[in-house]
Amino acid sequence: MSAPLGVILAGGRATRMGGGDKGLLKVCGRTLLAHVMERLAPQVSGMALNANGDPSRFGALGLDVLPDTVSDYPGPLAGVLAGLDWAAGKGADRIVTVAADTPFFPRDLAARLEDTGTGMAHPLVLAATPDPDRGQVRHPTFGLWPVALRDDLRAALEDGVRKVVIWTDRHGGREALFDGEGEPFFNVNTPEDLVRAGEIAP
Repeated sequence: MSAPLGVILAGGRATRMGGGDKGLLKVCGRTLLAHVMERLAPQVSGMALNANGDPSRFGALGLDVLPDTVSDYPGPLAGVLAGLDWAAGKGADRIVTVAADTPFFPRDLAARLEDTGTGMAHPLVLAATPDPDRGQVRHPTFGLWPVALRDDLRAALEDGVRKVVIWTDRHGGREALFDGEGEPFFNVNTPEDLVRAGEIAP
């Protein structure tokens, strides 16, 4: 089986960073998107970027830029849907998504998501990490998504569903637990986070 396609989710408005494109901010002299692309590329058979607005600002990346097809910034599920529609057009059956503001995600992310989805009719898996209070916490922008469910997702968004886990739970979604050391899903939400990212960069 060929590797899944990869979609980088960058469709949010970055309000806690004062707006703009978080993915174009720099850590250790390189943009967050450059870090993300470098980690994702070996894990997938091709990549695209989910982002809204003028796509030309990402022209140097050489990626297809996929805008949300659902209005009013409904959240990451809209980016997932854009990615599934793109993958369907390429004849692919699944995608792996990652967030544009999370530069240090696992280098075996796709493989472990796929292993967890083994045996499912429509593999639907979210990354998760241990949590001392809740047992584990899911990371809804990091997942394996089947193209076969794209029309169901479109209908759910049109019905007002916005929370990722509401939709994934509806379809028996599983969790792949990443319980190693460090903070593999550390993401940059604030200027302080950007400074810290530079301090913990491998």
